[in-house]
Amino acid sequence: MVTFIIGLVILFVGAALYGKFCEKVFGPDDRATPAYAKQDGVDFVPMRGWKNSLINLLNIAGTGPIFGPIQGILFGPIAFITIPIGNVIGGAMHDYFSGMICLRDGGTQMSSMIRKYSNKGVYRVYNVFVCLLLLLVGAVFIYTPGDILATGILGFDGKPTSVSTWVIYGAIFVYYLVATVFPIDAIIGKIYPIFGAILMFSAIGVFIGLFAKGYPLIEVWDNWQGVMFQAFQTTADGATAPFSYGEYFANGHFLPVFFVTVACGILSGFHSTQTAIISRTMKSEKQGRMTFYNMMILEGFIAMVWAAAAMGIFNLGMQAANAGATGTVIAVCKDILGPVGGVIALAGIVVLPITSGDTALRGLRLTVAESLHIDQSTNSKRLTLSAIIFALVAAILVFAKLNSQGFNILWRYFAWSNQTLSLFAFLAISIWMFENGKKKFVWIPLIPGGFYAFITITYIMNAKIGFNLPWGAAYVVGVVAALAYIAVIIWWGNKRTAKTLK
Repeated sequence: MVTFIIGLVILFVGAALYGKFCEKVFGPDDRATPAYAKQDGVDFVPMRGWKNSLINLLNIAGTGPIFGPIQGILFGPIAFITIPIGNVIGGAMHDYFSGMICLRDGGTQMSSMIRKYSNKGVYRVYNVFVCLLLLLVGAVFIYTPGDILATGILGFDGKPTSVSTWVIYGAIFVYYLVATVFPIDAIIGKIYPIFGAILMFSAIGVFIGLFAKGYPLIEVWDNWQGVMFQAFQTTADGATAPFSYGEYFANGHFLPVFFVTVACGILSGFHSTQTAIISRTMKSEKQGRMTFYNMMILEGFIAMVWAAAAMGIFNLGMQAANAGATGTVIAVCKDILGPVGGVIALAGIVVLPITSGDTALRGLRLTVAESLHIDQSTNSKRLTLSAIIFALVAAILVFAKLNSQGFNILWRYFAWSNQTLSLFAFLAISIWMFENGKKKFVWIPLIPGGFYAFITITYIMNAKIGFNLPWGAAYVVGVVAALAYIAVIIWWGNKRTAKTLK
């Protein structure tokens, strides 16, 4: 438990120090926010600070901070250190500056932020990329909560041939449509406090249960290959065999696989599309640190809790290490909180992706409308655009459910594209600093930006869903790409600054 506790200290102390530093660099003031200056009763609506924070947390915290850490903990206890460090200097910083720049620029969506701080070529690539990602998010966040709801709570089999599976998917689909079309405070603003209460019960309940149940966790200084620390894995013939974290770490290419796998607990490019939505409902810029930075820290806490819970239940031999994230979630909830509490906790897990999927599709509607200048002033106009979007999501969902490898393919593309999207945000944040007299602080976005350029490029170069190059060649390409990414941003930032001064 010591490494786990050290990680939590890094997370919360780091957040207090670095979060305040980021806030000082940005410099929030008392100017009128877009919620007042552009108030329209639909997307630009002033809402209370606690409600904005809660909505943002539920928007960004999908299945990523649960499923990702469950898979990432197979690399061993090093995850308890890398998750909080990456969250503090990467993910939370990314969310804060993305949200605050969109807020300062009039509540624009991320596509407009990218257009303003890059060029037409980058903007066009970003628009295609973000639309594809949000479609994937919509499909993933119907699939995963639907399956947990079917198998873990309602007792159905969750098979693609079962009517119950498609009825549950359909119910989530209908909710998404309503939340996408109607004013943000009419649906999301009213139902999210209830969802938030269930979420907190789930996260805090599992956290307390880790200590109450005495889940055995590994320390970074332990012998990871020692017999007493071996979890179990399922072999090809269905039998169970010892699983060694040490061997997985040595052979599993920690860089880049871990940082793509864990995703949302450390960094998520998807978040920038959600903070942009909340930038339209904030009453004051000074609420930004709590709304954007600290909510990502809470997501990091959720990721830490689930990484620890997964390791504990693997080490107890109650769940095979490679038997699937959904089964692990169900096993942890019911073992720690019992039959009734476990069901409530599972409801909290279902809440996470649903409350990200609805705003993902809402963000997609806003992005498409803003990019193509499509009027969204009436319900009928919003419904027309939403119908096209939902038809595409439905097609992806059907493919993922009916194809035996469909979801695995969907999840891999989702995880990689999610991290890759953050590179656009880091670029825009860097250029914003150049143009606003903060050039000396450009290292804040460039450090995580350069690192994730290496991670995402190396991963896709080697991955079977990408270019399938040998690891050696993939690492070389990744390093070159990361250096080029940093160099181009510095060159472009200096060029833009010089042009502004003329």
